[in-house]
Amino acid sequence: MFDVDGFIDEVRRARTESDSQKAVQAVLARAVSEPGALLDALGAPKEAGIHPLYRADDLTIINVVWAPMMVLLPHNHLMWASIGIYTGREDNIVWERRGAVIEAIGAEALSERDVFGLPHEAIHSVINPLGRLTGAIHVYGGDFFATPRSEWDPETLRERAFDLAAAMRLFGESNERFNAAR
Repeated sequence: MFDVDGFIDEVRRARTESDSQKAVQAVLARAVSEPGALLDALGAPKEAGIHPLYRADDLTIINVVWAPMMVLLPHNHLMWASIGIYTGREDNIVWERRGAVIEAIGAEALSERDVFGLPHEAIHSVINPLGRLTGAIHVYGGDFFATPRSEWDPETLRERAFDLAAAMRLFGESNERFNAAR
């Protein structure tokens, strides 16, 4: 049985370790190693969204649900991030600054039970390539909602201010497409 409050406490303790991201990833890996228990505790994903589980100045834990074929623009977090998949798949493209634009330098396809870490300076985009919802636990080494950050235009690959309201609208629009297709 997965205990959400116990998981949050474990992640909070891991956050105090000298290599906090590595310690958090170990906790996250244990959590997603039993996806059925996570599904029982959190419920099967029903719609795309960003569902906060814990928020503080130094730590944010979110249950992120991606709609089928959903794409999130390249963006940064300005803090480390660790991602654990408990159902579905999340494909991450990793980008690097090249002067005034960014260039793709790698990719990571994450499936159920996988954990992936992004360093403080990382830029990535996210795709759910499946025809069903994907559920992931995202852990951030700071306040995800209060930290100003950047996103990159999909055509010009030029940096601009991250628009959280637009990202939230994307989740809503993705839900509308998902529900219309059912």
